[in-house]
Amino acid sequence: MALQVGSILEGKVSSITNFGAFVALEGGGSGLVHISEIANTYVNDVHDFLEVGQTVKVLVLSAENGKVNLSIKKTLPPPERRGPRPARPAAPRTSALPRTASAPPRGVHARPPAPSGDPDFEDKLKHFLSSSEGKMADLNRGMDGRRGGGRRRK
Repeated sequence: MALQVGSILEGKVSSITNFGAFVALEGGGSGLVHISEIANTYVNDVHDFLEVGQTVKVLVLSAENGKVNLSIKKTLPPPERRGPRPARPAAPRTSALPRTASAPPRGVHARPPAPSGDPDFEDKLKHFLSSSEGKMADLNRGMDGRRGGGRRRK
């Protein structure tokens, strides 16, 4: 039986893989429902939505070279759309003058927050700072030769 693209059929889930599910169709054929075509939401694990032996309605997306691609989500009703987001009021400006370099932008602290007091956290922070300083020094050393301003040849 030749499958027509766009037709809706019933079938049983015959096996589940990490990339989708194979569905045995009522005409004796079978096809793949890719993980992206299972539900209208994000699917991390196919087993959360399907079980082997479950009867499902599928839409034939394509049928070429013996491979049949199916979709379950296109047979489902469309998801409810949420209304538009309410507009956020703009933050009031305290001054019409532009910010100067001496004043940090709003939300940026002039100095880093105090450590939490957790000795393990403080050790991790010290290790991170020393390793990042070393990496920055390596990057700067590699860039010194690429910056202009060196001696010009005649």
